[in-house]
Amino acid sequence: MASSESRRSFLSGASLVLPDRVVSGQTLVLEDHRIVDFISGPRETGPREVRVNLDGHFIMPGFIDIHVHGVAGTDVLEDEAAVATVAGRLPRWGVTAFCPTSVACPPEVLDRFLGEVARVREAKPDRRARVLPAHIESNFVNPEFRGAQPLACLRVPADLSGRPTHASSYATGSSRRDFTTRDILEVMKRRRADIAIVTLAPELAGGLDLTRTLVASGVRVSLGHSAATFEEAQEAIGAGARQVTHLFNRMRPMSHRDPGLVGAALASDEVAVELICDGHHVHPAVMRLAIAAKGPSRTIAITDGTAGSGLAPGAKTNLGGQPIIVSDVARLLDGTMAGSVLTMDRAFAGLVTRCGFDLVQAAEMCATTPARELGLIGHGVIASGAIADLTVLDSRLQVVQTWIGGERVWGKGGEERPKG
Repeated sequence: MASSESRRSFLSGASLVLPDRVVSGQTLVLEDHRIVDFISGPRETGPREVRVNLDGHFIMPGFIDIHVHGVAGTDVLEDEAAVATVAGRLPRWGVTAFCPTSVACPPEVLDRFLGEVARVREAKPDRRARVLPAHIESNFVNPEFRGAQPLACLRVPADLSGRPTHASSYATGSSRRDFTTRDILEVMKRRRADIAIVTLAPELAGGLDLTRTLVASGVRVSLGHSAATFEEAQEAIGAGARQVTHLFNRMRPMSHRDPGLVGAALASDEVAVELICDGHHVHPAVMRLAIAAKGPSRTIAITDGTAGSGLAPGAKTNLGGQPIIVSDVARLLDGTMAGSVLTMDRAFAGLVTRCGFDLVQAAEMCATTPARELGLIGHGVIASGAIADLTVLDSRLQVVQTWIGGERVWGKGGEERPKG
């Protein structure tokens, strides 16, 4: 029985994307911040109740992006307000929760970023996407596979001498930043509560020890930006790594004689893999092969989105302080790929239209699997008792509404005002 202070919403007319099927003719009942019931057909509303007519639409669990650097001109490392700004913009694209994602950066920048993550997580959501603990695409990646990671900020995990040193001395001259491995690790230890995922290259000296230390502290270790061999990757998985960052991108290529990290990820039931679902970072045919090997339950659709996501081609913005240009992907000024310009609604649509997955499978990869892998109980599914974080799509798979905690935070249309 609803309390006198509770507000109920009845979402009717849409097809519901459930964990195992799509159903029509059901009305989704929300009370406060949860899904409380499914009922057949529409019904009349009473005091403090609203009905939302969504004929011809699909309701699915809200998208969860665990790897996103920014959107619509704002990079999460930009300033003290950047994480909150990104959180406020992401519901436009159906995102209800996300891991703000850093690139390798100096310790004072990392500390400020994680401090902001903590502040926004503690604040009232106020029509923003939920801010999850951060994904640190860390200083401990292989310089040869760094992509757009700033070379001057890369360090070797094993170097705890206290002297400013640089991964294999790749950074020289004025490009060096004088901080140590210990400086970065101290920030990560102090801000542990606001870190969900750390990407690292396990083949670096001390990489396995750092993997074990992070896993023991409750951090999810993801392998990426790496030249790891198959055997090195297997050893890291044995040390507790449970994820692979943007599979195929910035890692040792797979061949039939040298499977490398890609082969280890595809062969292991213990790790989940991220896939950038823009059709540019990974060809749709290869995406289908990878998902066939892992299954939707071990595949996490990500955007690897940047401040260029949602901007027009040719627009200029930044990634961790580096200038980038929007094209088919985000690119540094020298043409290097620097993340994507993808949004999660287009990732979902691409899985369906380009890769041939059904709505249930696509929803699993865009919502259910990331929620489960991060241990988000009650998120990522449409089920009685689940958190009412929802994305509403039209027949063209475009976002028309986003609901977070039972409140519509983006979109319009179809609502009857409450009575009383």
